[in-house]
Amino acid sequence: MAFDAMFLSAVLDEVRNRCIGARIDKIHQPSRDTLILHLKCREGREKLLFAANPTAPRLHLTTASPENPAEPPMFCMLLRKHLMGAKLADISQPPMERAATFTFDCTDEMGYPVQKRLVAELMGRTCNLYLLGPDGRILDCLRRIGLDESAKRAALPGLNYVEPEPVAKQDPMDFEDYVNLLRQPGADVLSDRLMDTIGGLSPLVCREAALFAAGSTDARIDPLDVDSTAEKLTLFFREHLHHPAPYYYAQADGTPKQFAFCPIRQYGGCQQAESFGGLLDMYYAVRDRKDAMRQKSQAVRKTVQNLCTRLTKKLAIQEKELEATYDRERLRQLGDIVTANIHRIVKGQTVIQCEDFYDEEMKVIDIPISPILSPQQNAAKFYKDYARMKNAEKELTRQIELGENELHYLKSVLDELNRAQTEAELEEIRRELQEGGYLRAEAGKRKVKQAKLAPMRFESTDGYPIYVGRNNRQNDELTFKLARKDDIWCHASKVHGSHVIISCGGTTPPDDTITQAAQLAAYYSETSGGQNIPVDVTPVKQVKKIPNGKPGMVIYHTYKTVIANPYADIVVDALNAEKKE
Repeated sequence: MAFDAMFLSAVLDEVRNRCIGARIDKIHQPSRDTLILHLKCREGREKLLFAANPTAPRLHLTTASPENPAEPPMFCMLLRKHLMGAKLADISQPPMERAATFTFDCTDEMGYPVQKRLVAELMGRTCNLYLLGPDGRILDCLRRIGLDESAKRAALPGLNYVEPEPVAKQDPMDFEDYVNLLRQPGADVLSDRLMDTIGGLSPLVCREAALFAAGSTDARIDPLDVDSTAEKLTLFFREHLHHPAPYYYAQADGTPKQFAFCPIRQYGGCQQAESFGGLLDMYYAVRDRKDAMRQKSQAVRKTVQNLCTRLTKKLAIQEKELEATYDRERLRQLGDIVTANIHRIVKGQTVIQCEDFYDEEMKVIDIPISPILSPQQNAAKFYKDYARMKNAEKELTRQIELGENELHYLKSVLDELNRAQTEAELEEIRRELQEGGYLRAEAGKRKVKQAKLAPMRFESTDGYPIYVGRNNRQNDELTFKLARKDDIWCHASKVHGSHVIISCGGTTPPDDTITQAAQLAAYYSETSGGQNIPVDVTPVKQVKKIPNGKPGMVIYHTYKTVIANPYADIVVDALNAEKKE
């Protein structure tokens, strides 16, 4: 993402156009780092969001309505006291800095008109919100910083507000001397040279400028035509800095992965949103939902990861023990040698020297024996150790196979957790683990009968229903209960993923339908972020459940493999339809 100073400048232009002259109607602080001002504008109502979160700082108009705490925090109460009913008079931004100052026309305790400022600093770890009085003193701030923590920029009520140090780079809004930029000494890569020289731009935007001007995001400066490259850089920044627009690059499911104020072409293509606020709402709504699901699944995920770690260590030990059994033949040979020389053994000996008749040169070797055993018992011990090793090989081979199957299953559960999007899907995974004995049911928790979650349903462009399992239990039910024998089964080859069924209704599906089902199988697998994913396709009747196998584990021998990429359009359309239902 590229929430840089120039992107913030475009966001502030959007806020100015819609909110200058608006009055503050409500103030909410739904979380420690997030503040929302409800504004009454001439053309309706707007919500202005400030997020001083070090991991995701931002400022924009929003349509979101997050849940508010029962009692507002102290900073929220202070803002209500000073800014309720205030009129937004001006918005300014320091050059090339991710900070903005909102000036409000207010009245003081005596009813006299005064101006107070709300300053948002969105610079990573130093994110903060300041409320300043008419004299520039800090009335309060979101994060207080003592004098001992930062002598230069302490943040405490009563202190004078100190602005961030000016950015010591060229301002892209009025810089056009790109010929000199390319000729002066510095970084060899064009995008790095732009980052080092021009302020307010993110690495993403600098790579886009290099791609536009030199044809590559990592183009080196030496072989470039300076005049031509400088002309293209001038054109790029003149166009997009003075006419910014909300662009984003989306993943296969349509969710934004990167955003910027210029087109994003380094990943192969981009889309344009209706507004900067709408783009940020869309981006952070997806991010917040994923973060929420990650937090909800954290306990389950940790349990499964610990089980995987434990199993991996156990398998390593068993494989080492199995390797040791491969030398057991020598034990039988030593037993034969000791038996042949049993008359030479004197009780109490610890070593016997004998000719090794399994060696072509008949070398004399030292064979350790037990002094507390009889000669016959020493010979028998070698045969017993040989038999034990032989049995151990069979048992270890069986245990390793079981362990590898269990590890494969647990990793598939981790893949399910990564793809779970709702609490209902997460609950099904919990139940699956509880039934498998990996999780204990929560003591004292009342069992609530939940509606059975249906597999995801899609439809091909030819009108064939395509079903996708959400988890291992659904995969089993979909393949062995719901599907007909002549339906088509698809699965990403040799990786964890969902079972995909084309419901054929006794007909042969067209190639386009099979391709789309394969693309869904590629999308709903652990390799969904890649390209050219092999997908196995076979009739359902060829798929067999592994005897006593874990949920979702199958075998099949007759199949064909197709190469597929995630099919974005059908995924997005089906997900949107599912949400409406």
